[in-house]
Amino acid sequence: NFIPQLKNHLLSRLLGLDFDGDEHEYTAAQRDSVIILGNKIYHHKVLRVNYTTYDIRRNQDSMNSHAHCDIMIHSCESGPGVHPYWYARVIGIFHASVVHADATATNRSLQCIEFLWVRWFGIDPDHRYGSHRAHLPKIGFVPESDPCAFGFLDPSLVIRGCHLIPTFADGRTLELLSCPDSIARTAGEVDDWASYYVNM
Repeated sequence: NFIPQLKNHLLSRLLGLDFDGDEHEYTAAQRDSVIILGNKIYHHKVLRVNYTTYDIRRNQDSMNSHAHCDIMIHSCESGPGVHPYWYARVIGIFHASVVHADATATNRSLQCIEFLWVRWFGIDPDHRYGSHRAHLPKIGFVPESDPCAFGFLDPSLVIRGCHLIPTFADGRTLELLSCPDSIARTAGEVDDWASYYVNM
C-alpha cells in the first residue's frame, strides 16, 4: 500500500488540508491526478529539526534515517486525560517533485514536497503515568494489522526527537510486525521491544 498511501498524503498536502492524524482516503482517479515527476522519490540521510529548549534557547536535532530515530509531534486528540504528544519512528526521509494535474487544482505548478515515512507508536491505555505517580508514559508500536501502523508525515510537524527506553520487563516480540527482516527495523534486528517508556 506504499504508493496509494503516499499519494493520499501528497494529495492532502496539495489540497492544503490540515493534518488530523488520519490519512484522507481518495478514489483511484483522484490519486491519479498526483503526478510524481519521473516516478521518482529521493531519499535523504539526515533530518534536522530546529526547536526551542526548556530554558528558551534555540537548538537542533540531527537525526539519521538509518538509525531509525524516534520523533514526537503534537497530538490531534482532545479531551480529558489525553496525552499531548504522538510518537513515531522514522523509517525514511524523502522528497518528491509533484504536480497536481486536476481540473480543479488551484496550483498546477511543479512543487517539491518533503515527507517522512514513519512507523507509529500508540499509548498504552492501561498504564498510569505522571509525576504524581512517578511513572513515565508507556508506548508501543501499533500492530501491523492496523491500517494506521505506518504512514507519512510532513517534517514541519515534528517538534523534536525523543528518547525512548525499552521496557525490558516486557521483553521482545514478533507479534507487532511478523516479518523478521523488515526495513522498519534497524539492521540486524529481527523483532521489536514490546513497549517503551518515554523519557521526559
